[in-house]
Amino acid sequence: MSAHCQLTGAKPGFGNNISHSHRRTPRRFDPNIQRKRYWLPSEGRYVRLRLSAKGIKTVDAIGVEAAVARIRARGVKV
Repeated sequence: MSAHCQLTGAKPGFGNNISHSHRRTPRRFDPNIQRKRYWLPSEGRYVRLRLSAKGIKTVDAIGVEAAVARIRARGVKV
């Protein structure tokens, strides 16, 4: 599974680990992706979303209906 947030579009960032001797090795900064299930009253069903921690806070602020509308506007199937 890819580490992408369906709502915010957050995806991994890339950089380097830097050791004490200052050698650089590649690393990956993954977003904090969680699978969360929400009740969607308009469709009378649950939807399971892959959201970052920031995406979960956004859903709490704007509501699940508006969040699903934004996800669908981005072209992601829910």
